[in-house]
Amino acid sequence: MKESNFKGGVTIAKLSEDIKKIIGEIHPAFVATASKEGKPNVSPKGSFRVLDDEHVIFAEIASPRTMANLKENPQVCAIVFDPATRRGCRVWGKVEEILSSGDLFESEKAERAKMKRGTNCVVKIAVEEATTL
Repeated sequence: MKESNFKGGVTIAKLSEDIKKIIGEIHPAFVATASKEGKPNVSPKGSFRVLDDEHVIFAEIASPRTMANLKENPQVCAIVFDPATRRGCRVWGKVEEILSSGDLFESEKAERAKMKRGTNCVVKIAVEEATTL
């Protein structure tokens, strides 16, 4: 984690170059969410990637419980981990947008189409904290 600042009531953190590299190289990420009652859910996301210094995204393909949780509680934690090297990172954040149209959605949809997968939406997460493991 490098820097953080305060935007709209949320502390936004900049991803370090090391964390961006880890996210780019290791797949899938495991994304944890919780309902408003606190019931947890973890879902693998092969599409998890860095969007920019302050955001990560993933394409929602078939995760109804993840999406239901995010609509009730926008807090997210993701872990990216390679058991062979014991290298990885954790990212905590808050859903900023759930996109079902626009350039970013269309770009991610095209990527999934190459793999014969659909894309229901793209989840954009504002990073609040990130650490290496």
